[in-house]
Amino acid sequence: MAKIDEKSGESQIKPRRDFVNILLGGSVAAFIGAIGYPIYSYLEPPKVEEVKVSNVKLGKVNDMEKDSGKIVKFGNKPVIVIRTINGEYKAFTATCTHLDCIVQYKKEYGQIYCACHNGRYDLNGKNVSGPPPAPLERYNVSIKGDEVIIFKEVS
Repeated sequence: MAKIDEKSGESQIKPRRDFVNILLGGSVAAFIGAIGYPIYSYLEPPKVEEVKVSNVKLGKVNDMEKDSGKIVKFGNKPVIVIRTINGEYKAFTATCTHLDCIVQYKKEYGQIYCACHNGRYDLNGKNVSGPPPAPLERYNVSIKGDEVIIFKEVS
């Protein structure tokens, strides 16, 4: 039975109901937080520090055949190194400028090829067909003695 305040004539049940509503609302909010935070943490990619590298040794000059390509790691990033028919070395970032797929050298085309959406780049890194919107970023290649070194100029 509800108590009625003699002076105001109001029931005492309302303050108890407010307390129960606050308690239930707080527990629902805590439950949503306990479920939502781990899901959010799982979906957010981890922060990976970029490895600072100034150069990478590819190997000896004659280790790579003419008219071939090879992907190497330059810090955290893949780099495609191409040795042309003339024996000249060229290096570019190995991620397509369209959707960051890994590109490869196709000997039959004489071009750098992205298999994701049939994107193609010439041997200067310029996009020539398909959806890639921009050219590949170029890396410098130097030969010291008989060692091939890939480096990127700091701008």
